Amino acid sequence: MVGSFHGHAHNRRCQLDWHPMYITGAGRTEGEGCEHVFSSSNELARTTRHATRFHRHQAIEEHFKFWNMDKYAALKATEMVRVLTAELKVLQTELDISDDDFGRFHEQERQHLDGLKQPSPLDQLRIRYVSALDELAAKTEEWRVARETANIALSEVHIGDFEEISLALKRAHARVDSAYEQLQHAEHLVAHIQNQLGLEVRWKIGGGEYNQFKEESKIMKYRAALNELERLVVMRLFELSKLALSGTGMISSAFSGLYS
Repeated sequence: MVGSFHGHAHNRRCQLDWHPMYITGAGRTEGEGCEHVFSSSNELARTTRHATRFHRHQAIEEHFKFWNMDKYAALKATEMVRVLTAELKVLQTELDISDDDFGRFHEQERQHLDGLKQPSPLDQLRIRYVSALDELAAKTEEWRVARETANIALSEVHIGDFEEISLALKRAHARVDSAYEQLQHAEHLVAHIQNQLGLEVRWKIGGGEYNQFKEESKIMKYRAALNELERLVVMRLFELSKLALSGTGMISSAFSGLYS
């Protein structure tokens, strides 16, 4: 089992097997009991740092004595189980699902994530080829625009102002050269990947194979964005916990600048 505090650092597929929420018999245990104790007992350092040995031991003993009493008083396990069971039954009735469906949902998600493994090296190269084709098309358009701009570079220059004419020509020449250099680089990249794939004919943008791996590329980016979103949400929750703002549903104006 991986504690829930550390569980979100693992990918979703790992969580389905090892997160306490999905382990039979774990109940409401999050697997981070030691971390709770450490977090609370760290406050003892302030009061015992300069205390005598006797008073330091006394403070530590009193702290954990109160810790135990406080936890037992807050358990109320029987009442909690009764309330949550009643709420669960209501939701099951509204959604028309049974206890067996939860296990089925869990297995379906596991199978779904197993099918989301990275594409084969060959498919990854094809996806890279599609990206290279898109980049080549963009660089071709940039070069076309640069040439058209160069052709009309002198139209806005005052006749007879040789310094301004020279400057306009230099700018146009530099833009065309830069665009052409980038176009050549894109051409070389496409040719290199095409040679690795053993293709005799370049894929056409909008063609069947192009569209297939273009869609694969979009799906990969979408999954990466979801993973990044989950990571950022968990980080934000931890930050709010440190500020004692978790569960408040809003951020105090004093700290709003930290999250803008």
